[in-house]
Amino acid sequence: MAKTNKFWNQPIHGENGAMQSRLLVVEDDETIRETIREALELEGFTVTACGNGRDALQSIQRAPEGDGYGLVVLDLMLPGLGGLDVCRQLRAANDQTPILVVSARDSETDRVLGLEVGADDYLVKPFGMRELVARCRALLRRTSTTAPSSKVLEHANLCLYLDECRVTRDGINVNLSPKEYRLLELFMQNQKRVWSRDKLLEQVWGVDYFGDSKTVDVHIRWLREKLEQNPSAPEHLITVRGFGYRFG
Repeated sequence: MAKTNKFWNQPIHGENGAMQSRLLVVEDDETIRETIREALELEGFTVTACGNGRDALQSIQRAPEGDGYGLVVLDLMLPGLGGLDVCRQLRAANDQTPILVVSARDSETDRVLGLEVGADDYLVKPFGMRELVARCRALLRRTSTTAPSSKVLEHANLCLYLDECRVTRDGINVNLSPKEYRLLELFMQNQKRVWSRDKLLEQVWGVDYFGDSKTVDVHIRWLREKLEQNPSAPEHLITVRGFGYRFG
């Protein structure tokens, strides 16, 4: 039987195999703080809770290296150091821990300000616990899926180094033009997706480009000559007849 949340009057359901992560809840209202803590712990998270901004910053700064918080659930209306200031200080210190703001402030201005100072999502009180848990999971998923691929994209014998705008084949640098590089980056970030010529033009050349779509075919041919073992029988850049091209 589902347990009932006394503050939001929403049922809280546990879930087998819930994503495991350390979460920090920052909320000055003890009833709300403990309700959020209880809901998240029932979902399998490890939760630390505190009631003000200074304690929150100290808890984040003191976390052991490699064992920090996966997410901060942060109220804006805090005594002393407010939630917006906590966001600012974390981002100023280049701390990219995902932040989910929970606040009774529901105007568009408040939401925009919260996001502009560094919050990743904004949830208005009162809210259901299922929505809170879903937002937390979504932020954690987003972080876990983007972080590993943020530096290097790999496929078979190809590596694309995003920070360096560099591509290697079998460990040897491949000299690509800017358009060739951008095409390959798009393909490697969306493996198996089929792209039409028009979509490739829009993504790589821009919506204002009015040239012939055959320029895509030309750049694909050049990429194959540089990347494929046998350009006449490509293994990476595949033609999907009647639709366009896909990678992998």
